[in-house]
Amino acid sequence: MTGSSSTSNKTAVPAAKEAMNRFKQEVASEIGVPLKQGYNGDLTSAQAGSIGGEMVKKMIMKQEQQMSGGAQ
Repeated sequence: MTGSSSTSNKTAVPAAKEAMNRFKQEVASEIGVPLKQGYNGDLTSAQAGSIGGEMVKKMIMKQEQQMSGGAQ
């Protein structure tokens, strides 16, 4: 492993990168975390983690709805 963490931020589907950024901004806004474009090193670990956690929760919920045939 190298000292760079840039590989952990790569999107599995490059074409989805902008959509994921919009999703992240939307979730941050919903939960009241002041996320801005560019550098966000001033966020606490709890704030940053809450964005990712909420994103995962929403993605799982959406997948469960699709698997069950429900739509929302």
